[in-house]
Parts: sequence; structure tokens; C-alpha cells
Amino acid sequence: MNQQSNRYDVIIIGAGPAGMTAAVYASRAELKVLLLDYQMPGGKLILTNEVENYPGDTMITGQALAQRMFEHSVAFGAEHRTDQITGIRQHDGLHEVIGTEGTYVAPAVIVASGTVERKLNIPGEAEYYGMGVSYCAVCDGAFFKGKETVVIGGGNTAFEDALYLTKFASHVDLIMRRDVSRAEKYLQKRVAESAKITIRHFYNPLEICGDGSHVTSVRLKQNQTGEELLLDTAAVFPMVGLDANTAFLKGLPVLDKAGFILAEDDMSTAIPGLFAAGDVCQKGLRQIVTATSDGAVAAQSVTHYLDNLDSVH
Repeated sequence: MNQQSNRYDVIIIGAGPAGMTAAVYASRAELKVLLLDYQMPGGKLILTNEVENYPGDTMITGQALAQRMFEHSVAFGAEHRTDQITGIRQHDGLHEVIGTEGTYVAPAVIVASGTVERKLNIPGEAEYYGMGVSYCAVCDGAFFKGKETVVIGGGNTAFEDALYLTKFASHVDLIMRRDVSRAEKYLQKRVAESAKITIRHFYNPLEICGDGSHVTSVRLKQNQTGEELLLDTAAVFPMVGLDANTAFLKGLPVLDKAGFILAEDDMSTAIPGLFAAGDVCQKGLRQIVTATSDGAVAAQSVTHYLDNLDSVH
């Protein structure tokens, strides 16, 4: 496509709750909006089995909520495209968003690219990815019906995934480095009450082992005694945290040391016209509702920013 057809008022990178909400608000303000993502719309929602804390639904599946949000996000004229973004550069007051499928231009950009699962970085993890190592219990749990499984982590996602896996697995071992969990209290209670989940405190994973085609076990080390344990399992689900999906912003003065975006209350950054929203921002709480709030604020701030540009010119 030519440069003119790829020119927009605002480009939104990331079609999770933050990006989709920003698309609603920006398109309702009659801006020409492009919503970009490298995967299907929904972000982490499409990996979530049940959502119980989004106002309006006491329980809804993540996939259903993602579909509803996406339909809403394009209802007022926003355009959606699939592309992997590799960089952003500034030129003559415009932002050039560079993807593997094309380059897109706009005076304003909202980065809502979210987070990616942190790796364990132990032997066997990469080798057995897709052969028993998975970062999505909702996606892959059904493959392990009647089998032993292992979840590694101590936060909400680890506890949620352990509970979800009890629908299929014969047993779930939940591996924690400490004896203190970061998960919400109601999740801790549900896990403690499950006869199909064993919590193993003070263990670190050392190696994921297999037979060349499937995971067969995980080797653990007890932090207090130094003893090693070889635990039979057909699957390992590492849930040890999240890293910001901001590799395409490398070199720009908008990131903290961990790679998350430093944004003001109006979601603006140190670069004029570059805004951020959602889990990709440096923040204390990462939830669907906080992401949608960020998206609304960012879109409103973009509208004001563009109005001021027009008044100057």
C-alpha cells in the first residue's frame, strides 16, 4: 500500500483490553484509527479461562469477553490489521510504526502491547516447548487429560492455572520458591481445598527432562535442604511473571530499567505524541479494568493532543 493509505490520526499497538478500549474512544471522537496486533485480538484475555472481577459479569470466559470487546472496538470505524511491530521512529512530527507487513504513519501512537511470559531459562525449557512445556493452561490443558502436571509460580496466574488444570489432569503439583503466595486470598483458599493439587514450598526448578519427544519429569531443588527431587510429569506450565513487550521501543527514552513504559497520569510519555496504556506501563496493579481505564484516558489525551496540533498549525 502507498504511504497515504497507511496514514492515520492515531495508531494503537496492541489489541488487548487497553488497546481495544482506546480504539472505541478514539474512533468515537471521529479519529482515523488503526488497531495493530501480531496475534488474534484479546491479549491475555484469550488465555484466561474465567473472569470474575470485571464489572457487569460475575463470571465470563476470557474468550467471550475478548470477542465482545473486539466487536465494540471496530464498531465505530477503527481499522484492525495483523502485523508484528519491529520499531517506531519519529520524523517531521510524525511517528512511523514499522511492521513486518508495512509501515504506518500517524501524528499519535498509543502503545498497548502488554506483556509476555517470563521464561525459567533452565535446561529443557526451550527444547520441550510445545512438547509438554506450555505458558497457557487454557490453551493446552486438555492435552493432558488423566496425566500428572506441574505449575511453577506463586501468583494469581499460577494458582488460576493450577485450578483450571484439575479439570483434566489426574494431579497438579504447584511449585513455589517460598511459602508465601502473591495470589489473591480466595484463590489460595480454593487451591488449598482442592484434593487434586499439592503445593510444594521452597523448591526451585533445575531442569525439564524428557524422552526426546515429550516431557517426562522436572528436576527440582529444595531451597532449605539442598535435596533434589525428580518429579514425574507430562507437562510443565511456568507462570513466574511477566516481561514488558517493548523490544520495538529499544533506544527510545520512555522505558524503565525493566522495560516497562514510563507514562504520566494522562498516559503521555517523554516523546510528544507517543502514549501508552495497560500492562505495558510501569504500575502497581495490572488488571482488565485498569487496562481499560488506561485505554480510555490515552485516547482522550490523544484527542486533546491532536486538537492542540491543529490549533498550532
